[in-house]
Amino acid sequence: MEENDYIDPVVVCHKLEVQENEMRQVDARGIPSILLVKQSGILRAVGAMCPHRGAPLAKGVLSRNRVRCPWHGACFNLTTGDIENFPGLDSLPCHRVSVDSRGQVLVQVKRSYLLRHSRIKPMASRNWQDQRHFLVVGGGPSGAVCVETLRQEGFTGRLTLVCREKHLPYDRTGIMNLLNTYTKNLALREEQFYKDYGIEMQLGVSAERLNTNCNILHCANGKRFPYDKIYIATGYSAVTPNLPGVHLKNVKTIRDIGDARSIFQMVDKSTQVVCLGSSFMAVEASANLVSRAGSVTLVARQNVPFKSTLGELIGQRILKLLEENKVDLRMSSGIIRILGNSRGEVAAVELLDKSRIPCNLLILGTGCQCNTQFLQRSGISINPDGSVDVNDFLQTRVRNVYVGGDIAHAYILGGFPDRVNISHYGLAQYHGRIAALNMSGHIAKLEAIPFFYTVIFGRAFRSAGYGLFRDVVIDGSLEDLQFVAYFLDDNDKVTSVASCGRDPMVAQFAELVSQGKELCRCQIVDPKGRNYWFTKLKL
Repeated sequence: MEENDYIDPVVVCHKLEVQENEMRQVDARGIPSILLVKQSGILRAVGAMCPHRGAPLAKGVLSRNRVRCPWHGACFNLTTGDIENFPGLDSLPCHRVSVDSRGQVLVQVKRSYLLRHSRIKPMASRNWQDQRHFLVVGGGPSGAVCVETLRQEGFTGRLTLVCREKHLPYDRTGIMNLLNTYTKNLALREEQFYKDYGIEMQLGVSAERLNTNCNILHCANGKRFPYDKIYIATGYSAVTPNLPGVHLKNVKTIRDIGDARSIFQMVDKSTQVVCLGSSFMAVEASANLVSRAGSVTLVARQNVPFKSTLGELIGQRILKLLEENKVDLRMSSGIIRILGNSRGEVAAVELLDKSRIPCNLLILGTGCQCNTQFLQRSGISINPDGSVDVNDFLQTRVRNVYVGGDIAHAYILGGFPDRVNISHYGLAQYHGRIAALNMSGHIAKLEAIPFFYTVIFGRAFRSAGYGLFRDVVIDGSLEDLQFVAYFLDDNDKVTSVASCGRDPMVAQFAELVSQGKELCRCQIVDPKGRNYWFTKLKL
């Protein structure tokens, strides 16, 4: 690296100011914020902010040569700055560190990083002499990470991404922020990025049939794509319930940016919105629309939202949060009929108790189904729920066929013995990376823990882990939304941890599980000592 690629050294502190296993954010004049870390007596400096959402990494979780984001659980290697777990796409910039004769810590920043808090890992370009063709089906987070990782790992053959939507891959977690209805605001990369690295984007193209005997994907528009290896991450589609009147105008589901845009264009102060379901999508839609609509009513069969994930008590507190912000609630209920007007538009909904709610926009958040119909008769076994079994390396039983993301029935960390089908954005991205590594010839085993997050009226709820629970131990105040919740199974093992206003506790639990360790009731039962379990983390 040429010396003139770097600015002159900047003094950031004295070496004695930084303790062993300390992370410190340093803001010095003339350079961007840096994260200074000392481990095994070695000082390292990387970007201070998580590239995903800008979380301060100094408030995250430090383990051996790795930092985990306090907000969403993304992980970065402290030697290389490379992203190793998700969500996000970009890695951290790395800076030169030295100590002078007076013990002053000096940092040199590359000129190209002066205005950036992230970097893209080096990527290979297309080599026309490489005749291999790797095919990625699905333009969601998993497929987007897969094509990038393939190029980062040096794959120079033909690389094609087949995407049902007409948009470039975008951040699907942002579609419920209805202020961002322009796809370019959510796009993960610009079109030129894919052109620069020889990634062929087949947008608006649906997979129709997979012939694994001849290694050919047949698409609905008549295109045929022969492949050497294929990664399938076609995600979910929204389920439309079988209700009278469900096909009336202004009855909507939310799964992609087109759905969100059409809803946003309809909503004003004359709109009477009803959201059906207790899913995250239905609750987030209620929260995002209530300030723009005339009224918003949430109707659900469960008595509280997120009951299977966050339990009864937290669900009740979220209900109160919704009520405090003017969302009308009809829990332990459901819609039996959708009523229309003379123009064929929804005008009201009839509930289980025969009561009616005026409604001119109905949003259905009643579940999703795997987009795997095109795999029928391909030789790939499909489970009754539409998911596909994969091994620890995301391989199916069919040679050179990999499956990941929402449609994968895959293993996770945390002592859960069986495969599970989980729809999490960060987990889908992680699958894309693991699939690409294995397609490239590496041996990369799944070692992820589910990490979920949602924001409701400015309150961030986070959860890591997975499994059935029979008891919940809560530390802190539900009323003040400052708490950590520990979910315990029949053996008093903590299967998951959730929090609000108590970062980085959930990230600490995720790191603990990633190190192959467990947490049990005896370590959290004493209120005075229950927050010391994270000292078990390996540094």
